[in-house]
Amino acid sequence: MESSEILNLFKKAGAFLEGHFLLTSGLHSSIYIEKFKLLQYPPYVEILAEEMSNCFSQEKIDMVVAPAVGAIVLAYEVARQRQVRMAFTEREEGKMRFRRDFEIGERNKVLIVEDVVTTGASVQEVIKAVEETGASIVGIAALVDRSGGKIKFSYPFCPLLQMEVKAYRPEECPLCQEKISLESRGSHHLR
Repeated sequence: MESSEILNLFKKAGAFLEGHFLLTSGLHSSIYIEKFKLLQYPPYVEILAEEMSNCFSQEKIDMVVAPAVGAIVLAYEVARQRQVRMAFTEREEGKMRFRRDFEIGERNKVLIVEDVVTTGASVQEVIKAVEETGASIVGIAALVDRSGGKIKFSYPFCPLLQMEVKAYRPEECPLCQEKISLESRGSHHLR
């Protein structure tokens, strides 16, 4: 699919929002991707998961791994389409870990699936959790890279949609300076 078609799915689902938002990273932005507005539509999830899987179609994978909560639905669908297992990490005592007796080991080839990447911090935590198991990471697939390609990982990275969306530290945010109401979205904030 072309980037414009993917962006159109987000807009059609009401998942592409404009305003003044507090991101999970603690940064502020004028654009927010409300992935759950999109993920509530199984046909959209199926299409996007297929695109994510296609990024790594030449790679043999045994397992798909995602950070909780947002990417679990995507990871499940990628795993279903590839007919492999799926697992997810959760934050425990400030660290991403596998908590539900998922069996991951040296023989596993893992595809990491993420929803929206802004700073890459969550993906880095998932990478570390997977590496600690001894499994091999074949790559990282994401719905959206908000950095416009600036984020680099030590594994191949395939975002379906790449956007350069400015994110600001609160003290430097022009939207705050304009006194535009700040909306908190997402499941948690690191700062």
